[in-house]
Amino acid sequence: MNIVVRRVAAAPFLAAAAVASGCVFVPREEVVGAPAVVEAPAAPSREAPRLDPLETRHLAVVSGEDVVGAMQVLFTRYEDTFTRIARPYNVGYDELRAANPGVDHWLPGDETPVYLPTAFVLPDAPREGIVINVAAMRLYYYTAKKDAETGESALSVTTHPIGIGRVDWATPLGEATVTEKVRDPTWYPPASVRKEHAEAGDPLPAVVPPGPDNPLGAHALALSLPGYLLHGTNKPAGVGMRVSHGCIRLYPEDIAALFERVSRGTKVRIVDQPVLAGWRGGELYLEVHQPLEEDERDLAAEVERVRASALERGGPAAAGMELDRELIARITAEQRGIPFPVRKSDRTPEQYLVAAARVVENIAPIQREQTASTAIESL
Repeated sequence: MNIVVRRVAAAPFLAAAAVASGCVFVPREEVVGAPAVVEAPAAPSREAPRLDPLETRHLAVVSGEDVVGAMQVLFTRYEDTFTRIARPYNVGYDELRAANPGVDHWLPGDETPVYLPTAFVLPDAPREGIVINVAAMRLYYYTAKKDAETGESALSVTTHPIGIGRVDWATPLGEATVTEKVRDPTWYPPASVRKEHAEAGDPLPAVVPPGPDNPLGAHALALSLPGYLLHGTNKPAGVGMRVSHGCIRLYPEDIAALFERVSRGTKVRIVDQPVLAGWRGGELYLEVHQPLEEDERDLAAEVERVRASALERGGPAAAGMELDRELIARITAEQRGIPFPVRKSDRTPEQYLVAAARVVENIAPIQREQTASTAIESL
């Protein structure tokens, strides 16, 4: 099955940057094939009770399992856009678009079901410190707390959507540590970023002091990778996209919370894993994201490798499990970033989502007369 990728031309969006990097909004590539026609999905009942949204930022990690969180679904209001839905539910813009093929991200319409990708297969990396998966545009911060009575440690993970470096300023992979914590950082745009802005007719000053015009936001964690930061932003609508000159951008409230909890010396691992497979409750789940533009790996081969690795560590749960090859091919093609169980069954992904997703209240902020142009300007 061929996967066709269309590059979306960049609009003249506002820029932001970090100490030796920067932040410029560039839309991510959009998958427009595979399959060419999205089948009419099964949909949750509009009459279903609408419950409180789940806590999705701080999650318990069950020993021996790899999947955390749970799927949710809301019904839109006429004035909703994906940029406004994403933030209160702890998801990024690209995550929301990938999870909802066929739904207009600027004008989803009234009472349209929108799935919230708030279940996650944890990255294949040590569960300590900070792990960043650039393919999923998501950060995971692991902490362990010892039970005073039993002496056993309980692992939990805090997870947030992130913005990462655009294709020509890719966020570097590898291991690092947090070297410095800076409140109300001053931004010194590097020469390369100032040159780029000058050529675009948008000259930058040599120094940007703290305040509402500072693209680093109010908090920054410096990494041992020279010039790279985890930081906030004064343009939160760009979180969840390829937005920067390499730095990692978070919603202001997320970086503020991490800033208080993360200490100097914390390990940071940055990985690129578009394919994730893991176990929960004896079921094997597969989660596939759209690979980054510069990723030259064979995606089907990567799915096979990751699937085989997951089966090897599955123990008794994997013995004799028959997998649905057609379903795996579809998950690989659609790249929705949602963990789907892949045991052989008669259930479609849509039927699984209707059964598994919690119907929740729509808590997205309302902005009257919201249009595509005004939403773009807010980036």
